[in-house]
Amino acid sequence: MTKTSTASAPRRNPIAILLLPLALAACAVGPDYQRPAMPIEASAQFKQAGDWVTAAPADAIERGAWWELFGDPMLNDLMPRVAVSNQNVAAAAAAYAQARALVSQQRAAQFPSVNLSGQGNRNASDATSSGGTVVRGGTTVQVSLGASWEPDVWGRIGRAVEGARAGASASAADLATATLSAQGELAANYFSLRATDAQRALLADAIVAYERVLQITRNRYEAGLAPNSDLLQAQTQLANSRAEDLGLTRQRAQLEHAIAVLTGVVPAQFALAPLPNWQPAVPAVPVALPSVLLQRRPDIAAAERRVAQANEQIGIAQAAWYPSLGLTASYGLGASTVAELFSAPTAAWSLGLSTVQAIFNAGLTRSRVEAARAGWEQTVARYRQTVLTAFQGVEDQLAATRVLSGQLEQRRVASTAASQAEVQFMNRYRAGQAGFTEVVSAQVAALNARRAVMQAQADQLTTAVALIQALGGGWKM
Repeated sequence: MTKTSTASAPRRNPIAILLLPLALAACAVGPDYQRPAMPIEASAQFKQAGDWVTAAPADAIERGAWWELFGDPMLNDLMPRVAVSNQNVAAAAAAYAQARALVSQQRAAQFPSVNLSGQGNRNASDATSSGGTVVRGGTTVQVSLGASWEPDVWGRIGRAVEGARAGASASAADLATATLSAQGELAANYFSLRATDAQRALLADAIVAYERVLQITRNRYEAGLAPNSDLLQAQTQLANSRAEDLGLTRQRAQLEHAIAVLTGVVPAQFALAPLPNWQPAVPAVPVALPSVLLQRRPDIAAAERRVAQANEQIGIAQAAWYPSLGLTASYGLGASTVAELFSAPTAAWSLGLSTVQAIFNAGLTRSRVEAARAGWEQTVARYRQTVLTAFQGVEDQLAATRVLSGQLEQRRVASTAASQAEVQFMNRYRAGQAGFTEVVSAQVAALNARRAVMQAQADQLTTAVALIQALGGGWKM
């Protein structure tokens, strides 16, 4: 009979078996993230400006207080309130905090969970004997420490963490987008309110002039030098002007209310007094703008981060093709009293390794992978569309800036000529050389021309705000 030697038999170390998943942790499944290619040439340029190139998101670049470019002290005072008191911005800030908390939740899954449990029981049983009933009782005290851990063998948890981080970055960009949007809306409303004040000032001067014309016409009518139709036309013109002033008053009130809400104030507790002789300062757009400015658009950054987040979902879905592993460990003590708990030799421990592999789920895993890929393709399309829309927005505002500059000059020329015509027709009317209808037409044309100049200035201001928003918050480096 041959004696079998056990000296050469391999010894199986249970600790080594339990640590085996750590060696496999580098086997993360799923595609590595790459920023999607854009349907734009690398040397893409704006038609309305200098050399521009396709840029990668860089929304973390400091934007600065872009509203200071307009040199308006009141606007400088109002703008910081948006980031503090605007409720849409506050909601975006809360969403960002929630996304950051989700990152912590996902990261916690990478570490073991440890639980401490305790239990105490008191029991009694009745036993009948010849001498009567005897009560027998007992006490047990148990304390156990348990731990469980799911090793991230296929990278599912790691991808979930990276996806959560990308989502948090997207939420941070959403916060920046909400802030920039609210700031731009505040600036546009503020300039519209000041333009409305300027329009009302022009109309107030016109009403004074129309009242004077009405008195002149009434005197001529009473002297038999003008027909009643001239008097009626003068009254009509004055009444229409007063009605238009009331319309501007309503418009100003609505703009003031909007500014109050944007700064987080109840409209009843907010007021902006008119500024006499307000002169808007339109910031000059630099001739050459670096492409890095477009990178600062937070909506582009948010769209790109959501592509990265969707990419991680593909790996998470693909991880379901592989078995999931779990490690458990426990150590417990038991005794009849608390005092004996740590001295009695009643300790017990255990180590365990579990694995689960889906054998058949009717194509569920495949469908989830396909859904994740489709979701990624959707975010890619949205990212590309966001970039294309950004190029369009800058193009539009650059074109508007250039056109409005020339338009304003023509408006000023027209206003000067209309004012001169108004004076000439009024002098001719007083001399009886022109009809009152010509005077009214000249006055209306002159007022409209002056208001057109003011509107062109307001358009320049709102266009400058829109261009700053399109560039992600100004053109300062």
